[in-house]
Amino acid sequence: MRRSLSAPLNQGCSELKGRIFDIQSFSVHDGPGCRTLIFMSGCPLRCAWCCNPESFLNQQGKLFFGSKCINSKDKACVRCIQACPYGAVRNNSQDKNHPMIFDWQLCHNCQSLECVNACLNDALVNISKEYTVSEIMYILERDRHYWSGKGGVTFSGGDPMFQPEFLESVLKCCEELYIHKAIETEALADTAVYLRIMRYMDFAFNDLKCMDSELHKAYTGIGNERILNNIRAFANSGSKTRLILRAPIIPSFNDSEENFAKVADFMNDIGLDEFNILPFHRLGVSKWEELGLDYKFKNTQPTSSHTLAKLKKVLTDKKIKCYVGSDTPF
Repeated sequence: MRRSLSAPLNQGCSELKGRIFDIQSFSVHDGPGCRTLIFMSGCPLRCAWCCNPESFLNQQGKLFFGSKCINSKDKACVRCIQACPYGAVRNNSQDKNHPMIFDWQLCHNCQSLECVNACLNDALVNISKEYTVSEIMYILERDRHYWSGKGGVTFSGGDPMFQPEFLESVLKCCEELYIHKAIETEALADTAVYLRIMRYMDFAFNDLKCMDSELHKAYTGIGNERILNNIRAFANSGSKTRLILRAPIIPSFNDSEENFAKVADFMNDIGLDEFNILPFHRLGVSKWEELGLDYKFKNTQPTSSHTLAKLKKVLTDKKIKCYVGSDTPF
């Protein structure tokens, strides 16, 4: 019999907190069926193209939406300037598209966020919020009435394994409620943690961005040795979890036939046979600007269909099933 949330969760488990920066219901591209997608804060990588840079740190922070700032509409609102105890906000009357100037080095270390509380028009917003396990399970129990028969919850980020204790507590509750569980991960947790979390999963996307460790470090901040070791450990674990490796196609980083030939050889060596290639996009550029960060790929064009077809052929010629974009069969 499926346990109802009307029955109390274990108290220690239910009050454990994790930091979440977004929750999206009715997702259809992140696992089987219709799903609830939970974006968890914190990531060890610093991918220069990341579409969720607000996930980098597992802490409070803020986004600034210049288009919502009423100071840009000649109303001379300076509440955030007055509220900031660190002098980190200045008026920028010369540019109505960027009506406030922030000292982002100070802002990214601020935990009190007086400016956000002072803003009247949601131009300044918190990038994340703490939830207890009970609060997450309440949302999932609410949403499950709208999932399809194959639906469930997908944990994304950031990297969900950056908060392993909270994640595992939620997963245990999902097991009790017979909720289908999926994850999108970088595989950079300690191997024991990675394998323990993966044992709960029914489905997983695992990034394998580049086979060259030095190049991987240049573009993401970290080499790929632990990623490869964890994927190999998973393949040798006997797990029944369906694991699909994947990568966004980034020009000059991983878009070579040589790289994907090495990917295919690695997968054949460890016995995995599904890969998802994702075309590059610039959907995250506005978030980088709202965080006061420099987005290095703002002039990079989306991946051409010719490049995607070429890389897919490299994989399929080596007996790897390759799915492009959202074409992954669930």
